[in-house]
This record gives sequence, structure tokens and C-alpha cells, in this order.
Amino acid sequence: MITLDGRSLSPTQVAAVARGAERVSLGSEARSRLQQARSVVDRLVSADEVVYGLTTGVGALKNTRIAAGDSRQLQRNLLMSHAVGVGPPLPEELVRAGILVRVNQFCQGSSGVSPRVAERLVDLLNHDICPWVPQKGSLGASGDLAPSAHVGLVLIGEGEVFSGGERKPAGAALRSAGLEAIEPGPKDALSILNGTHFMAGAASLVLEDARRLLLTADLVAALSVEALRGSRTAFDPRIHALRPHPGQVASAARIFALTEGSGIAESHRIDNRVQDAYSLRCAAQVHGACADAIDYLRRVLDVELNAGTDNPLVLAADDLVVSGGNFHGEPLAIALDTAGIALSELGSISERRLFRMLTSFLSELPPFLTRHSGLDSGYMLLQYTAAALATDNQLLATPASVHSLPTSADQEDHNSMGWHSAERARQISVNVESILALEALGAAQGIDLLSPLQPARLTGKAHAAIRELVPTLDHDRALYPEIESVVSLIRSGRLAAIAAASTGGS
Repeated sequence: MITLDGRSLSPTQVAAVARGAERVSLGSEARSRLQQARSVVDRLVSADEVVYGLTTGVGALKNTRIAAGDSRQLQRNLLMSHAVGVGPPLPEELVRAGILVRVNQFCQGSSGVSPRVAERLVDLLNHDICPWVPQKGSLGASGDLAPSAHVGLVLIGEGEVFSGGERKPAGAALRSAGLEAIEPGPKDALSILNGTHFMAGAASLVLEDARRLLLTADLVAALSVEALRGSRTAFDPRIHALRPHPGQVASAARIFALTEGSGIAESHRIDNRVQDAYSLRCAAQVHGACADAIDYLRRVLDVELNAGTDNPLVLAADDLVVSGGNFHGEPLAIALDTAGIALSELGSISERRLFRMLTSFLSELPPFLTRHSGLDSGYMLLQYTAAALATDNQLLATPASVHSLPTSADQEDHNSMGWHSAERARQISVNVESILALEALGAAQGIDLLSPLQPARLTGKAHAAIRELVPTLDHDRALYPEIESVVSLIRSGRLAAIAAASTGGS
């Protein structure tokens, strides 16, 4: 059970709820903060004071007064009018992540949302009722408006959900779970809509995946260093101490430790090789720079997951409601674009190592890693797929945050496009899983072709994990099921765990 307090939610917890069976509750202090902020909202509405989104319209309609008797209808109308998403539905894990982050941001105590709204959103998570949310529609500025509206519809018994593996009307799914639809009060719909929760939820999943991929990339690079009979010297800690970027130092230490005791490395310790190609020799510098870029996303999320991103914000201690721009997604958009660039580079250098292994005059291995080249094509086409994915990543890594289109009659004249950044970073991450799987297949085959020379203990452990799923390639066969198997191995975190254990950390 994860207890939300508005102050300590982590990306790891977001992933546990979004992807697993972890259940959620509201902390007692969070409940108290929710009620205190709500009391301020109720007082202002009762006094018929002019407050944006409570007694006025929204966006360019900010100067239109709303009668006190229409305040509830305003909130319902906001959910209905903003539910304009299009395209295929988002994966359930993204919707669950967005809901969790939104509730935790409520718990910070600056939203003014009704406590029952927070409670019902928690009910959706705990009853495995996932709102049907179309993929397209958010600009990442006035909150993730369109996707959030589709979530809000479910609370009032409208819209659709996924429940029990089926797409159902929301009202029927709520009744089946013994839950009642709610009637939104003043500020409720606006609180559901305004916020960075979908971007932050998606970013949390990207961060968790990126951490795993960074570790996996170090391990796969170590396998390739052995398959290509590269030198461990490039990863000597004394080199990296002279340029101590944190990610670089950590990556070099892992690759150095992973190849410790390698019989393959020892066999050519004294030869006429001066230095290896960049994709081997500079692996720690590239992987490390990627790791440091991903750490920027972590620092942003440390703030964002536990932030007040509503508008207007309730300052309960001052008995005041103020308008601002904390819903703007620029901090996340830039961090997600940076993460996408970093992940793209992780895949780019991986594809280069695979190319070298398949090219006999570069690798000193049989052409395309097969002893029967000509009759057999071996692993020739692995690099085609890797090149296609690397190109896809290079296109996706073009920053979305540098773009903007105005909305709402130019009242909202600068949008972050942070949701586009999140979607792109997520797809790049998926592509990199496959690129690393392709490199791992090539490296494992290269190590087999060097027999009887043996890899290091830890790279040997990784090699064995691959061979549990995929046998050595003796003659051509259909490779796509084997690629899928190694992708699943990478996704399981098993290879990342070997890398993490090599230096006793993560």
C-alpha cells in the first residue's frame, strides 16, 4: 500500500501503481490539507467573490461572471467540453500514472478540490477501473486538459473505461464496483483538468525505464567489448578520474568490473592494437553523458510529483486563492526532450557496435557472425532493424518544447508541448530496448565464435541468460521470436541487475 501525502511520491512508486497491483490510500495529514483548502473555496463561493474558474469562465472567458447557482453546472460543463481527445486509447499504465500523480498533487494542499474527488480517483486505481483516454489532445500548458477531462467524465458517470479487460460505459463499471458517480462542486472539474500530472506520470515511467536501459547498455557494451576483443584499458578508473562526470565515472566502473577476469581480454592483452574504435573506447563517455541527462529528468520529477500545479491555487494559511501558471509544462517538456535525446544516443552507439561485429574486416569475426556466410546470411539483417530504429529515434528526438501554437483566443499564447515530449521519449525508450536486444544477440554470437576463449564471470552470466532463451546461430532460421525473447529479458531487468551488482550499486 502506497500512502499519498503530497510530499514524498517517487517515480518508482508511480511505476509500482501504474504497472503493478500496488494499492493506494490517502494519508491522514493529506486529508486534513485537502479539507482546509476546500474550506477556503467554499467560503469564497458562498461570498460570491470573483475568483477565476469558480465564479468566472475559463481561458479567454475569464471575465465572464458565473452566477453562484450555476457554479456546479460550470464544473460539469468544463469536463464535457474539454473531453475532445482523439486517436487510439492510451496504455492503461499511462492513465493510472496520471491519476496517481494528480491525486498526490491534490494532497499537497493547494488545489481546493473536494476530498471526495481525490477519494474517488483512488477508488478507480484500487478497483482497476481505467478511464478510456484518447492519445492526442494535450499541449502540456494549461494542464493536460483533454486527457484529464476524459478521466473526469468517469467520475460523473460519463465516458468509458477499461475494466476486466473490456471497454465499458463508465456508469456501468462504477455500479459494478459498488461506486457512485459524484456531482462536481465548485473548483472540482478545474482541479481535475489543470495540472502536469499526465506529463509527470509518463515521465516517471520513462525515468524508470531509462535507469534500467542505462545499466543494460553498460552490460551489453561489455559483451561487445569482449566479442570484438576490445581493450579494457579505456575503462580504467584512473582515466575517468581525470574527467569526473558522474555518469561517465559510473559507466566506466561498471564496464571495467563486468569484464574483470575475462579470458578473451587476457588472450590479446599484448598485441599490436593501439586503441579501439569510438563505439567501444568512448562507450563510458557516451553512456555517462546519457545518464547525466536522465538524472536531470529525475531532479525535475523530485519537485514535480509533489508540487502544486493547479490554477488557481489555494493558499489555505492565508485564506486566499491566487492565479498563476504552475500548470505550465515547460520544466517537464525540456527535461523529457533531454531524456529523449539521451536515450536516442544510447541506441545510436549500440547500433554502431553491432555494425562492427557484423563487418568482418572490422571485427575479425566471420562475416555476419556465421561460419557459413553466402549460403547463410547470419545476423546481417539485425543491423538493418537497428538502423531503422536508430533513425526513428533521431527523428523522434527533435525537441517538441521548442514548438508552440497559441490557444483560447491567444489568452494561452505559449504552450509547452510537453505531452508530445513525453510520448516521444517513451517511444524512443521502447526502440532502445530493441536495439540493445539486437546488439546483445550479436555479442553473444561473437563470444561463441571465439570459443574456447571464455568471457569474464559477469559477462558470462549475462551470456548464459541470453543462451537460456536463444541458442547459438549455426544456420539461418527465423530470428524475430528470438529478438522478442531478448527484448523481454531486457525488460525484466535481469541484465540490468547484473550490471548494478558489478559495482555493488545501481
